[in-house]
Amino acid sequence: MGNHNHTHNFSQQFEFAGKAKSWSLIAIVIGVIAIAYGFLLDPHEAHRAERTFANLLLMGYYFTCVCAAGAFFLALQFVAQAGWSAGILRVPQAFAKVLPIASVVLVVIIAAGLYSHNLYHHWSEEGLTDPNSENYDALIAGKSGYLNKPFFLIRQVVFLGIYSIFALALARFSNNEDLEGGLSNYNKSFKYSAIFLVIFGFTTPIWSFDTIMSLEAHWFSTMFGWYNFAAMWVSGLCAITLTVILLKKSGYLTWVNQNHLHDLGKFIFAFSIFWTYVWFAQFLLIWYANMPEETVYFYKRWEPTYKPWFWINIVMNFLSPVLILMTRDAKRQTTVLTFVCIFLLCGHWLDYYMMIMPGTMEEHHTFGITEIGIALGFAGLFAYLMLTKLAEKPLVAKNHPFLEESLHHHI
Repeated sequence: MGNHNHTHNFSQQFEFAGKAKSWSLIAIVIGVIAIAYGFLLDPHEAHRAERTFANLLLMGYYFTCVCAAGAFFLALQFVAQAGWSAGILRVPQAFAKVLPIASVVLVVIIAAGLYSHNLYHHWSEEGLTDPNSENYDALIAGKSGYLNKPFFLIRQVVFLGIYSIFALALARFSNNEDLEGGLSNYNKSFKYSAIFLVIFGFTTPIWSFDTIMSLEAHWFSTMFGWYNFAAMWVSGLCAITLTVILLKKSGYLTWVNQNHLHDLGKFIFAFSIFWTYVWFAQFLLIWYANMPEETVYFYKRWEPTYKPWFWINIVMNFLSPVLILMTRDAKRQTTVLTFVCIFLLCGHWLDYYMMIMPGTMEEHHTFGITEIGIALGFAGLFAYLMLTKLAEKPLVAKNHPFLEESLHHHI
């Protein structure tokens, strides 16, 4: 592996204290208050539970997606045998370690919303599959072998359980590598990553079909899974990049340079374009075909209350990163990259909002305390859990076989 540049402190460990801890706890408290407000005090009394559950689903899904993107980032680097990223792997590892907790939170939200009929009521309400009921829906009845409560929840638990097992395994191998040295744990990471990527690639579209697309069970799109994957990946990359930048500004990760940030910026730039490609292709094909069972999805999103957000979504998540990150210099400036990451994290919150709200809420269409407060609460929960995990181990995998390459990364 060669001799490392010992001007860097490879035993450096993040200390989770001070303002970071205080602000994350404050955000969590705000989130709890917003949830209570949503269920008990929201002025739209008839739709309190629906609105609150919809926002909980939005942020629970977003929270889980960002953590899953951390596990995906790790696996991708191992399978590609990438050297440039060896010095920053502890950040996505911290994301991956939080995935089991995020998964439990999401499953609880889904189960509570499902059995209270405040989520997934398009297919879970009583009588929809009973030919003798006045609520009978032949289309839903035809899907009932797949869309039924027990099987639906089993799929959620199985998918998220498998992702969590692989995420924890990859983190464990890295920690063992610190203690034991050699290539044994790296080789295990490579093997497990290859298996994980195959499973993840085939099942994440199904997971998004279940969690988000089934909110509007009469409609389907075979592109929806990749659309959700693109949103997950861009959001995860932004969260990883923002964490790296903030750690570096706080005096940590001294071995990270502009070239590492440039690579992260290129990923964000490229996959923002990929997100747009899938978004536009799904929209264009449905608009051009003009079939009622397809266009109903976009018809809802072209109502006056949603249409401005529909176009703001594409501006925030495509035009902004493309125009701002087009040049080489922009990807190497921490101020610019920080702004883009925060902007895109907000942009993909809006993206998930547009996926979830029109199909869940029949009448309420406004932003308010419930939306903002729950979003802040989950952001605080993620920050608190992720930084707690990050503080458990040194900030660099000192025995990673490609660490020397990362230390001297230059493009």
